[in-house]
Amino acid sequence: QVQLVESGGGLVQPGGSLRLSCAASGFTFSSATMGWYRQAPGKERELAAVKSASGGGTNYADSVKGRFTISRDNAKNTVYLQMNSLKPEDTAVYYCNAHVFRGGSWDDYWGQGTQVTVSS
Repeated sequence: QVQLVESGGGLVQPGGSLRLSCAASGFTFSSATMGWYRQAPGKERELAAVKSASGGGTNYADSVKGRFTISRDNAKNTVYLQMNSLKPEDTAVYYCNAHVFRGGSWDDYWGQGTQVTVSS
C-alpha cells in the first residue's frame, strides 16, 4: 500500500523557519512526482511546491517563491519542504502528495496533513 507519513509541522513565529518531511513507501519513489499542498481555513487546497522525478523540474506558487525550497532524497524515499521567512498567511494544513503511474494511469496519493501555524 502507498503510505505518506509527514512530520515537522508546528508553531513558529513570523520570520522563522520550519522543515517538513514526508516519508514515502509502497511505490517507486524515484519515478514519482512529489509535491506539497496546503489548505488554509476557508480556502481551497493549493499547490505550494512540486518536484518531478530526476529529469523533471521544480515549481512553486508565486506566494512562496524565494522562501520555500522543495527537495528529495531518493535513497531515503523522503521529500522535504524547507520554509523560511514564514508569514502568518502561510498558516495552513500542509499535505504531502505523490503523483504515481500505476494501473495504466497516473494516480494521486495524499498524506494526512500536518498543521503549520505562524503566529507571534
